[in-house]
Amino acid sequence: MVLNRILHVDDDEDIRTVTRIALEVVGGFTVLQCNSGQEALARAEAFAPDLILLDVMMPGIDGEQTFQELRTIPTLADLPIVFATAKVHEQSMTQLFAIGAAGVVAKPFNPLELPNTLRSIWNRARPNLRQET
Repeated sequence: MVLNRILHVDDDEDIRTVTRIALEVVGGFTVLQCNSGQEALARAEAFAPDLILLDVMMPGIDGEQTFQELRTIPTLADLPIVFATAKVHEQSMTQLFAIGAAGVVAKPFNPLELPNTLRSIWNRARPNLRQET
């Protein structure tokens, strides 16, 4: 199994645009983007992602709440979820890993490096499923 389908959740349209280009054009992934936690919860299971890239700070349901709700969906309960955040100080990072994050990507990120960063996190989170190159 290879990393192919990524659900990206971020309320910022500019970030979604840059991320879509990075993941689809540079990374070759199939991407579904949602602009809120609510939309992600409504669409995630049907999309069947291999990994979720989730913004921490969003209006309404924030990233941590969205994460907790995604974990209640049986088909997504063990899925690697990576948080994207500008708050990369130790306390925030510790909190995100404590709730079960597979990884954290610091904003702003390098769009050219994002696909390989996510592949690396995915491979670490799913060691029995090796990425084909």
